[in-house]
Amino acid sequence: MAFLALGINHKTASVDVRERVAFTPEQLVEALQQLCRLTDSREAAILSTCNRSELYIEQDHITADSVLRWLADYHHLSLEELRACAYVHEDDAAVRHMMRVASGLDSLVLGEPQILGQMKSAYAVAREAGTIGPLLGRLFQATFSAAKQVRTDTAIGENPVSVAFAAVSLAKQIFSDLQRSSALLIGAGETITLVARHLHEQGVKRIVVANRTLERAKILAEEFGAHAVLLSDIPQELVHSDIVISSTASQLPILGKGAVESALKLRKHKPIFMVDIAVPRDIEPEVGELDDVYLYSVDDLHEVVAENLKSRQGAAQAAEELVSSGVDDFMARLRELAAVDVLRAYRQQSERLRDEELQKAQRLLANGGSAEEVLVQLARGLTNKLMHAPSVQLKKLSAEGRLDALAMAQELFALSEGSSDSFSDKKPQ
Repeated sequence: MAFLALGINHKTASVDVRERVAFTPEQLVEALQQLCRLTDSREAAILSTCNRSELYIEQDHITADSVLRWLADYHHLSLEELRACAYVHEDDAAVRHMMRVASGLDSLVLGEPQILGQMKSAYAVAREAGTIGPLLGRLFQATFSAAKQVRTDTAIGENPVSVAFAAVSLAKQIFSDLQRSSALLIGAGETITLVARHLHEQGVKRIVVANRTLERAKILAEEFGAHAVLLSDIPQELVHSDIVISSTASQLPILGKGAVESALKLRKHKPIFMVDIAVPRDIEPEVGELDDVYLYSVDDLHEVVAENLKSRQGAAQAAEELVSSGVDDFMARLRELAAVDVLRAYRQQSERLRDEELQKAQRLLANGGSAEEVLVQLARGLTNKLMHAPSVQLKKLSAEGRLDALAMAQELFALSEGSSDSFSDKKPQ
């Protein structure tokens, strides 16, 4: 048994590489099943967000290279290119990594809460795909528990620091009065919901939500007094938008250079502030070449994020200690589970020997044997049979110089000092 956590994130790979390694929601079930079929992985889950793509795997033996090869082949990358930015964590390091990710300790924005929900979604999809078993399932539950404790017992999530918050903070630096600005939000997921909330709290009066489905856009728009439109309405809405923030799961750009150029002309080149939080990108990079457009990607938000993180740094150490405790507890429980099969086999063997001796005693009683003599013979026979295999194995190990085995037996059978010869002095009768 071995756990692996393997992938890339915002610290190891550029947005260009991350968008090539990202999995769409539609790909996940088939990808998980293919991963288990083509590698040595018995259980697997995939977490894919704008800042990371990670595989969580349980195997008999660690074969990270085969998983890396599969990931490279699946996304049509060279193995060398992927290996240059990928990381691999094994066993307790993999457990620690998962707990740190779920707790927001490995995020671009320290302590951001969205990642826990994304981790839970990854678990749900893996269950749907049939690639979650008892071991990885236990690890996910322990991970959720650790992340919940970090949220409850530390101040790491108290202040609103997220990519969404960073985007709005950057907008405040560009526009002196956000209340006089109009915002166009593309998408209707968790990140855009957070953006809408922050903009609403800053007093932005006109917010438009554009989405592939109008119904989902209306649900979000109603919450913040915004207006809902379809993606096809974006060119018209651009003309009236000072702020454009986009975060969808589209595999192709939604907003191109031509549409923005046309909007700028109609705006008489009044500046537009744009943030593309999506991976793959929603806004063509060439849009950033236009005058009067301030285009930022998720990678551009680092400085804003760093400034807002200061209040959370103090809580990070306490969170790390809780994660360490969670790792220790999980690994201890896992080691206990490893003994269950041995204990079950030992009990079955003992019960078989007991039943054999009991049947022998019952036959002796049925043939008129003395109850007292039968009981003595039953006790002696059962004792000899229970001691036989351990005695033989201990003598063998001792002869091979495995004195550690004798010490282990002393502890295993809770024997007092000087009684270790109890296995070998008396030959089973």
